[in-house]
Amino acid sequence: MVPTIPAFGGIPAGPELVIILIILVLLFGVPIVLIAGAVLFVKLRSDGEEADADRIAELEAEVERLRDKVDDESDEKAERDSEDDDHL
Repeated sequence: MVPTIPAFGGIPAGPELVIILIILVLLFGVPIVLIAGAVLFVKLRSDGEEADADRIAELEAEVERLRDKVDDESDEKAERDSEDDDHL
């Protein structure tokens, strides 16, 4: 003969409470986790776009500065070449 052990320590209506808890978790817990995950994903995604926009603007400014520098150097070289041609 196998002694019967109370499943939930003798709590009245224990199995029914567990079933109700599982149903509540499925009805409310899973959707809340999914919504929180979607919000977190969108938030992380949008922060990345701002950082990318700032980085792109910074790189564009750097390219413009380098173009100006190259243009200035080519102008100086052209002036030196024309001065050298004048001396010959």
